[in-house]
Amino acid sequence: MADRQNQPRAWQRMLSGRRLDLLDPSPLDIEISDIAHGLARVARWNGQTTGDHAFSVAQHSLIVEFIFTHTHPRATAEDRLVALLHDAPEYVIGDMISPFKAIVGGDYKTVEQRLEEAVLRRFSLPSSISPDLKARIKRADSISAYFEATLLAGFSESEAGKFFGRPRGFTRDMLSLKPLPATQVQSDFFRRFEELDDQRNNAV
Repeated sequence: MADRQNQPRAWQRMLSGRRLDLLDPSPLDIEISDIAHGLARVARWNGQTTGDHAFSVAQHSLIVEFIFTHTHPRATAEDRLVALLHDAPEYVIGDMISPFKAIVGGDYKTVEQRLEEAVLRRFSLPSSISPDLKARIKRADSISAYFEATLLAGFSESEAGKFFGRPRGFTRDMLSLKPLPATQVQSDFFRRFEELDDQRNNAV
């Protein structure tokens, strides 16, 4: 009993009242309201971006889903939901920049993967994403990252091209990259989730 009492807390209480176990996350403890709230307040690029507001993971996720939908107009609503939720675990673990992920290594990826699987199961999405879909979402993610890097995070075009590749078929004027207030992005993310979820349900 003493050992259990001395163990560090491995759960987080959400504003919905849910208590999410980080080591063994249950889909039953995941709510889209918590995801929207959290992602709208997690800053991309460790907050090192221009603008009056942080550029949030929620806003990034909306842009990635827009790019994915634009480049794959025949994608199902289910695939678009997966794209929208591609960074959902970060509502719990934050947005760790890639260099730090490389330093931390496997433990971080294990926690992230468990959370991702729980999120996908919670919303009746395939818990195992196909390599093809992963690659298409990753490409949309890289396009967004390129423009975020060059327009918000101080990267040169050559530097961003080295890390993220040069985008094809997209220009800066096609994307809304002005950092928005957290409450607005939270509402936009939640609304887009409901739109895609309704489309998926109506297609069945």
